[in-house]
Amino acid sequence: MVTSPFSALGLSDEILKAVEQMGFQEPSAIQSATIPALLSGRDVAGLSRTGSGKTAAFAIPAVQCVDPKLKKPQVLILCPTRELAVQVAGEVAKLSAFKRGVTELAIYGGSSYGAQYRGLEEGAQIIAGTPGRIMDHLDRGSLKLEHIRMVIMDEADRMLDMGFRDDMAAILSQAPEERQTAFFSATMPSSVEHLIKSYTKTPQWVKLETRAEAAPDIDQCYYEISHGSRIGALCRVLESTSMRFGIIFCSTKNAVDGVTEHLIQEGYQADRLHGDMSQAMRERVMRRFREHKLEFLVATDVAARGIDVDDVEAVINYDLPRDAEDYVHRIGRTGRAGRSGKAISFITAREFWLLDRIQRMTRIRIRRERVPTPLEAAKHRSEALVSSAVALAESGTFSANPSGVQTLLAATRSPEVAIEVLLHMLTHRKKAAPKNDAHEPQARAQALGDSLTPHPRANRPERPQPRRSDAEAHRSPSHRKASTANHGLQERTERRTDGRPERRFGAPLSESPRKEKTHYESKGERTPSFSRAAQPSRPPRKLGEKKWTKTSSPVAKASEKRQARKPVNRA
Repeated sequence: MVTSPFSALGLSDEILKAVEQMGFQEPSAIQSATIPALLSGRDVAGLSRTGSGKTAAFAIPAVQCVDPKLKKPQVLILCPTRELAVQVAGEVAKLSAFKRGVTELAIYGGSSYGAQYRGLEEGAQIIAGTPGRIMDHLDRGSLKLEHIRMVIMDEADRMLDMGFRDDMAAILSQAPEERQTAFFSATMPSSVEHLIKSYTKTPQWVKLETRAEAAPDIDQCYYEISHGSRIGALCRVLESTSMRFGIIFCSTKNAVDGVTEHLIQEGYQADRLHGDMSQAMRERVMRRFREHKLEFLVATDVAARGIDVDDVEAVINYDLPRDAEDYVHRIGRTGRAGRSGKAISFITAREFWLLDRIQRMTRIRIRRERVPTPLEAAKHRSEALVSSAVALAESGTFSANPSGVQTLLAATRSPEVAIEVLLHMLTHRKKAAPKNDAHEPQARAQALGDSLTPHPRANRPERPQPRRSDAEAHRSPSHRKASTANHGLQERTERRTDGRPERRFGAPLSESPRKEKTHYESKGERTPSFSRAAQPSRPPRKLGEKKWTKTSSPVAKASEKRQARKPVNRA
């Protein structure tokens, strides 16, 4: 598709200056087809793949149609996620940098209402927010849609999947009828088409290639693994490919937490992003990721639509998505703005049907790769470390440590041996201590390489065990236990029948405790039994006798008085 320069799209000088400052050279296909239609006042339904420039396609006309003198909401942009709302508001702020009097506001859940109230009272003209929080402000009366000129639905298919259909319909019904409506999506299911036909007037359809075949710069491959080796295969692939900036997608929040913790233990700079995190934590993680302070971001599909980072090297599908459209949105996080990228997927034998579905939808063959072995991963780690060391030595930007170098050279036979030892320590993981010697302090100290002080009880002599006969030693433990119990019972029985005092099994007869006589036994009387069955029965209550009660509460006393006032039948 032939595209025209931005100057030929009918943009104002302020917008052209902002576009030039943002580094845009020429518009993309979706921008060239959408911007003139929106500037002319027509409704638009845009269909284009993720990363094709849809945000600027509707943000540029939105900024140009705003009246700076009217301090009322004039453009409403609905987004499925908080991150996407913040991203859209940031793009609008950049595009309106040279148009004085135009302000934007991001409204989303998880943030305080106070800042949003102040932004609305100060007269923000462009509102970007999530449907849930927009409905809250409409119900509270803090947001009025009477001056709305344009309503934009960004990622409409995702909002329908997340259950925002009723909120979208309510917002569109409250907006003025003479408004301009635009729908943008990466996929076009029947539900989105029905929504477009219901709330637009003769829209201009802009359909571009949305499938993975429209992204030839993304190298797609998959690794077949077993069910329990997913995390190990991930680490070996990361080590063998030297990826240092990517996104790892998981299907569940628990998987996100587990993968993040494992990557941190392996020495990677990684962090998580899912719906259970607070908004402040999510913003902090995204800021660190955009500033390249993180190597890998582990996220769920909910966050897939709100991540807009142009230089992502690779996208890794730790779990294959159930929906083939989610796969398209995932891999759209890489290969953005004309750059190349890579998409890696891990599948088991039971997930091949998902792979076939994705291949049928994307109409592309995903290449199969072999998982590197641990030896290959270690070799690649060593090669990468050597190349990094050579580059650092050539640059000269390292701190010298002469004393440590002299100590290491003195302890080894030659410089080659010292370098090999250092490479082995850096490229091989530490081996855990053997389990059979874990209870020995000296063995544990030798396995860990520490000079541990032995515990005072370590050299204590073992307690002597009682001697057993040969016949008893060959018996099974259960048989010996039963035999011991029977022998003790027989001995106690014999002692009772002989009239001698009872003693515990195994104790000397002279040391057996004697039971002292009680008060009743000393007088020759029988010890009374205090059990409930042995107590004498209470005599029957006579006619007119008060009922016996256990409590003397006011309620019981009042009941007694009432019983006393009743006449007694003497017949």
